[in-house]
Amino acid sequence: MALLKVVVAGPAGSGKSTLIRTISEIDVVDTDRHATDETSTLKENTTVAFDFGKLNLPNNVKLHLYGTPGQERFDFMWDMLIENAHGYIVLVAAHRPHEFRYARSVIKFMQNRQSIPMMVGITHTDQPDAWSKENILFALRFGDETAQIPFSVVNPTDHESATQAVTTLVNHIHESALTQAT
Repeated sequence: MALLKVVVAGPAGSGKSTLIRTISEIDVVDTDRHATDETSTLKENTTVAFDFGKLNLPNNVKLHLYGTPGQERFDFMWDMLIENAHGYIVLVAAHRPHEFRYARSVIKFMQNRQSIPMMVGITHTDQPDAWSKENILFALRFGDETAQIPFSVVNPTDHESATQAVTTLVNHIHESALTQAT
């Protein structure tokens, strides 16, 4: 049996907790508290430590999902959660371009802590002011490396979409391990 640790990161309100709740096979352990800062304009509650869920995949692979808090003031939790992770997903809300720079700083933070596979999930693409995938990738400053990093549109409330995003990352983790072994 293989155990994979996957971290789901990104700005507040990008869909991290929702994605984990949508696909977890257990009741999600969460640390949601009433939002008391600017996050309260997006949602009533916010994650202050982490979310935790589990998912069983084919070939006897067990997946542990850890959702990070989206606010920078809780970034000490990011350090703890990314430790010993096998990969991570950064969710970016397509309709909030003012958060793209922050999303990029989350990516850089994670890349500076661990050299592990990652992917970018673009959420909220159904919103009227949503940016295109290409424009978001440009705003996140991804150039030639986009061939090596999976990007996909993700609906965190849809089981199939959320599962596909996680499966994409797991496949990327597997491919990276094979590449490193050769």
